[in-house]
Order: sequence, then C-alpha cells, then structure tokens
Amino acid sequence: MAKLKEDYFMPKILWADDEIDQLQSHIIFLEKKGFEITPVANGDDAVSMISSEPFDIVYLDEQMPGMGGIETLEKIKSIQPSLPVVMITKSEEESIMEDAIGGKISDYLIKPVNPNQILLTTKRLLERSRIQTEKSAQTYLKQFNELSSRIHPGTHWKEWIDIYKELTNWQIDLGSGDEGLIQVLDDQFQQANKEFGRFVNQEYKDWVKKDEGRPLLSQEIFKKYVNPHLEKGEKVMFFLIDCMRYDQWLVFEPFLSNYFSIDTDFYYSILPTATPYSRNAIFSGLYPSDIERMYPELWQQGQDESSLNRHEEELLRKQLERDGIDIKFKYEKILNAEAGRKVADKIGSYAQSKLAAFVFNFVDTLVHSRSDSDVIKELAPDVSAFRSVTEAWFQHSSLLQMFKGLAKENVTLIITTDHGSVRALRDTKVYGDKDTATNLRYKYGRNLKADESDAVVFMDDPEQYRLPKVGAVNNYIIAREDYYFVYPTNYHKYQNRYRDTFQHGGASMEEMILPVATLTPK
Repeated sequence: MAKLKEDYFMPKILWADDEIDQLQSHIIFLEKKGFEITPVANGDDAVSMISSEPFDIVYLDEQMPGMGGIETLEKIKSIQPSLPVVMITKSEEESIMEDAIGGKISDYLIKPVNPNQILLTTKRLLERSRIQTEKSAQTYLKQFNELSSRIHPGTHWKEWIDIYKELTNWQIDLGSGDEGLIQVLDDQFQQANKEFGRFVNQEYKDWVKKDEGRPLLSQEIFKKYVNPHLEKGEKVMFFLIDCMRYDQWLVFEPFLSNYFSIDTDFYYSILPTATPYSRNAIFSGLYPSDIERMYPELWQQGQDESSLNRHEEELLRKQLERDGIDIKFKYEKILNAEAGRKVADKIGSYAQSKLAAFVFNFVDTLVHSRSDSDVIKELAPDVSAFRSVTEAWFQHSSLLQMFKGLAKENVTLIITTDHGSVRALRDTKVYGDKDTATNLRYKYGRNLKADESDAVVFMDDPEQYRLPKVGAVNNYIIAREDYYFVYPTNYHKYQNRYRDTFQHGGASMEEMILPVATLTPK
C-alpha cells in the first residue's frame, strides 16, 4: 500500500461516479492534499482500471447507469479482495450498512459529500494499516520473552506446533514494517529452528519406531482425515498442494472462508521432507522402507525425483485396499496452467466420485523457478515477498476456481501438502563419493559427513529411520535450520549459486510442520 504524503508517496484513489465531471472541485482539493485521483464515469471502466493498475482506495457511486455500484463492487472484490472500497449512496439503506458490517465495503458516505469527508475517510482507512502494524509490534515485543521462554530442549512436539504457528502469524502481522523489529523476529525464528533441529535430531528415530506418543506423520494422513468420511459414505475431494508452507496456507485461506467452514490441523512430514519420500508416504500410507519392501516395483531409488512419483495413483489404490475401502476414485496430477484449466472446467464431474485426489504442483514449481530465475528472485527477495507472489497466483488460479466450484457440491475437501520449504542462507561442506545424491537439503550415499555436525541430522542406519537401504547406501544426512550442502569441489561456485534459494528436504519447522485443512461447504 502506498504511504501518506509525508513519506513522499502519493496514495492512489479510484473514484467512479457517472457525474464525475461535477466533482472536479473535490478532485482538485484532494490532489492539493497529496493524493493521485483517477476519475472514471462508469463501473466497467472502474473494473478495467482495477485490473491494470494498483490503487489504495476506491470511491464508488452506488447508482450508476449500466453496471451499478453493487455489481461493480463484487467484481472489484473478486480482483482485489483486500482493497478498501467506500460506497457513496443517496440514502442510508439497511443493505449498505449490512455490507459495511460484513466487510464487503470499508465505509459508506451519504450524498452530497464534501471534500473534507473524502479526505478524512481516506486518511482514516489508509492510516488504519499503519496503526494496526504499530499495535501488532507493541504486542509482539510484550510477548517476546514469553515466547522465547517456551523454546528450550524440553519443548514437546505439540508445543512446537504452537510456537511455529505464533511465529508465522507474527511474520504476517508485522509484514514489511519496521526493519529493526523484523530482524528481531527473524532472529527469534532462527533460534527456534536451531532448537527445533536439535529436537528432531533427538526424537525422530523414536517417532518412526512407535505408533503412540508422537505426532501424526505423513503416512497417516488418509487414515486420519480421509478414510473416516469415506467410511460414512461421504464424498471426499483430496488436494495436495506440493511444497505449501503454513504461511502460504494462511494467505490462501481468506479466499475460501466465504465458501467453506474451515478447520485447520497440523501434522509432521517424515524425513527427508522431499517429494519421493513424504508424498509417496501420504499416498501409500507407508514409510518409504515399507513401500520398497512391499512394492519394490513402485520404488526405484536412484532416479530423478519426478520418476519417483509416477506411482501415486497405484499406491493410493493399494492403501485403500489394505484399509478395506472398496471404491473407485479419480486421480489427477496438475503440472501446468492448461491442465489446471481443464480440470477446473469439469470439476463438477469429479465431485460425483466417492473420492478424487489432486496433486497441484505450482508452489513447488515456483520454488524451483526462483532458484533459477533472477526475475522471480527480484520479485520475491524474501519470505514476505515470496508469500505475496504465491497469494497473487492463488487469487487468479485454476485451483481457486476448483474450490469455488466444489463449494456448490455436497463434498468434503481435505487440503494439505507433502512438505514445505526453507530459505537456504548458510552452507556446510559435505563429503561423499560420486554416487552420493545431489539434493541440497538431504543426501544419501556411503559414509557421508558434513563439516558442521550441528547443521545436520545423521542417519547412519537407514532402516532404523524407515528409509530404504538400496545398493551401497549406508547413511543419510538431513540439513537442519537454513543450511544447504555444498561439495568441496567448485565450492564457491555452488555456494553462491544456491545461497538464498528456497529448498526442501531438511529438518526445519517450515518443512516439517504442515497444515491439513478440512473444508465443508457453507
């Protein structure tokens, strides 16, 4: 949002009124106060301007020929849901007040309006964001010590979920505000991930050996969240958004809350937090070592990641058979925009199935594209900006269109992810032979080691961690915190290439603590 005049930015106002020519004195008054006014005479032009230019606030005449104010409002909100809109009306009708209370409009004014009314309303709405940010900053600083006191070696896995949720919410609430305060929060997040890495290093081996006293893990997602609905004869649409972090889910959620009742829970991804392991575990209902043992033809380690996820549909079929659920289901993997549009156009037909499972790959694609593209890295230089890019995509995506279409059906939606990602900022040298896996956040091979032992989770016996031990592989190493692995050969070249990229496969809160949401149409 543009800042006020004293910060040398001109807030941009879009004013739509079929009698806009008669409001020139108002426009001149506001321009002298430091505002940039774009006048339009009808709703179509207003919607067109919103689609092509950024604005800080919209003034909208309720009664305009052609597309009226209410219809224009709906189209504006479909493009920019958070954009403040002030309705200007001839009478204080109950419906206008209801829209104001419901949040569709930020305020309303009764005609005739004078320039000072517009000025005060604009300042109040634009300043509200600054006031809310300042209030959030004060609250965070008051709670800083209490939150820090909960981060210690004895923190329970349930408490880690709460800590991660709170830190993530503070990231969003504080936004791109005071740089000093953002640095304090980043430091606290880093300290939490440091302790979380130690916690995982200590506890994870026990988690995969037992069924109780541990968090829900990847292979239990269907049993916990999908099967109970199927057993009651309900229809389920399962969506796995590859590489979606909790903060990204939080910015997706408001676009869905008008259509669904949403209950968000959490689970822990297995290690490595990478597609061949975590996603295969979800669809198979098994740990990776069990997949390799029971269905060796569906697990072929040593290939590239995409080839290791060719069998999700078959793995899901076998999981349902083992659980005694005899149904036909549909499965779709959506890898590009065209495939997404095709599925969105016929989403109603999928809703007729007892179960439909969808894998949506855009967020993961964006993560990898940022690593390779200077343009995307420029658009998303940090976590906050990266979150905004994913929000902008979701707002116009075929995935959102699918969700809106399913809101009209008698179905339950389960939305989750297989792993998150972390911004990799620190490197550690890793040593292994030529057959060592090339992944940046996890590696498997023979006698692997890293320079900094505190930067990794060592898995010296894969079978003890429910991981396949194929061929010469005798250990795995998993990066903790925000580390990434670099070989000593051409060290500086790869250190610079991969620093400040988003990666997955490691043991961080962002990669392991994942949302799983149950949505029911309103």
